[in-house]
Amino acid sequence: MNEAEIFEITRESIFTLLKVVTPVICIALAVGLIIGIFQALTQIQEMTLAFVPKIICVFLSLIFLFPFMFGQMQNLSDSLFAKIAGG
Repeated sequence: MNEAEIFEITRESIFTLLKVVTPVICIALAVGLIIGIFQALTQIQEMTLAFVPKIICVFLSLIFLFPFMFGQMQNLSDSLFAKIAGG
């Protein structure tokens, strides 16, 4: 295994990580922004109001996006196993 193969594996792994994590982070960011605007408009400064909806939305997004995430990770694993088996 040479340096080019190592860089290719690293690049592919990081790109897969970004594809898997980005939708969940964007959902958490959007929900946090909406809750922040709501808190600013109503002047309600309850700390749990910011966390509970985000936790629920992230949990639901993980449930719905799990097949996509699993497929991406499986593709990465298959390509890595093929490279290992190929020598």
